[in-house]
Amino acid sequence: VQLQASGGGLVQAGGSLRLSCAASGRLFSSSVINWFRQDPGKEREFVAAIRWGYGTTVYADSVKGRFTISRDTAKNAVYLQMDTLKPEDTATYYCARSTSPGDKPGPGYNWGPGTLVTVSS
Repeated sequence: VQLQASGGGLVQAGGSLRLSCAASGRLFSSSVINWFRQDPGKEREFVAAIRWGYGTTVYADSVKGRFTISRDTAKNAVYLQMDTLKPEDTATYYCARSTSPGDKPGPGYNWGPGTLVTVSS
């Protein structure tokens, strides 16, 4: 299953953006779709996750209360609604599949280009 992130852009601090993650192929109920982000020179960090079949969600403390992850099973897509954005949210955002929330795929995983979010102060 290939995942493709989109929807990034430039926004002022306090603004909102909605990212999309389109999945090609079938997702199983037990699949977890994660959002990660990475700033140049930093480690890729976990942002949020949703279990495909149940809709249960997990968030990093840094985005809790500001970001909302959701999924549309009919469209085979996962979304990340980002509100009250801060300059420190600036990063390239990626979506990736795993079996547990926050687990990063192993070496060799094709992360794709991601989608760049830039929050200006």
